[in-house]
Amino acid sequence: MMRKRRHFLSSAAIGIVLLLWTLVPIYHMVIMALTPVSESFAGRVWPEHPTLDNFIVTLTQGHHFLRNFWQQMFNSAFVAITVAVFVLAIGTFTSFSISRLRVKGGRFVAELALLTYLIPAAFLTIPMYKIMVEYGLVNSRWALILVMVAFATPYAISVMKQSSDKIPYELDEAARMDGASPLQLFRLIYLPLMAPSLVAIGTYALLLAWNEYLYALVLLSSPTEVTLPVALGNFLSSDDAPWNLLMATGIVYSLPPVAIYYAFRRYMVGGLTSGAVKG
Repeated sequence: MMRKRRHFLSSAAIGIVLLLWTLVPIYHMVIMALTPVSESFAGRVWPEHPTLDNFIVTLTQGHHFLRNFWQQMFNSAFVAITVAVFVLAIGTFTSFSISRLRVKGGRFVAELALLTYLIPAAFLTIPMYKIMVEYGLVNSRWALILVMVAFATPYAISVMKQSSDKIPYELDEAARMDGASPLQLFRLIYLPLMAPSLVAIGTYALLLAWNEYLYALVLLSSPTEVTLPVALGNFLSSDDAPWNLLMATGIVYSLPPVAIYYAFRRYMVGGLTSGAVKG
């Protein structure tokens, strides 16, 4: 009994510490966003005169750092959604071919693709940049899309292949006996049973691209082409950075992924863990 109690207390203490570690930065972010510029460094636990003016300035593009806010928000959304679509398409067809059609050598190729993660993504910045220069894609959103698809696809294939392996192969054999073609197997059996993994991988790829900063900074330069994370970095280039606006813009930018995560969180857990262990 005492051991269980000590275990419970230690787990609760660790949980509280982790909760505070997570919430304190968010709390300061919200406080700064609600604080008037005149009280930016007052050091209060709660602003004396809380205001939504910083959010209004952000949404109306009322600061020179925010001149292209909505265009940059669109860029981020376009990149994230396109990456998710490409990753899902490649991962779905590849895992179906390997796991259900049992293409010769497919499993070896899938495992080999994971070796790309042995090299840190930051080390590939210059090679990726040179490749995009050769193809004339620098300062194009498609450059960032192609890079993010390349990084997310191996993981997507691995998770989806292992999830697909757990689908009884007898279903395929029964469908073939009834005259089903590979396309019908894909549409009528594979896709419905893989729905949780598809949602999980799509959400993963979308959030990965949405939050990308390094490659967006390297590959994009025009104010009308950059994504919002890069634009937020411009706030720090000023000696007198408008921290209040930066925090307000950051909160606005964080709302779509938060909404997406909470909308699909049950699929995220089930879909990702279903491919965590080989069947």
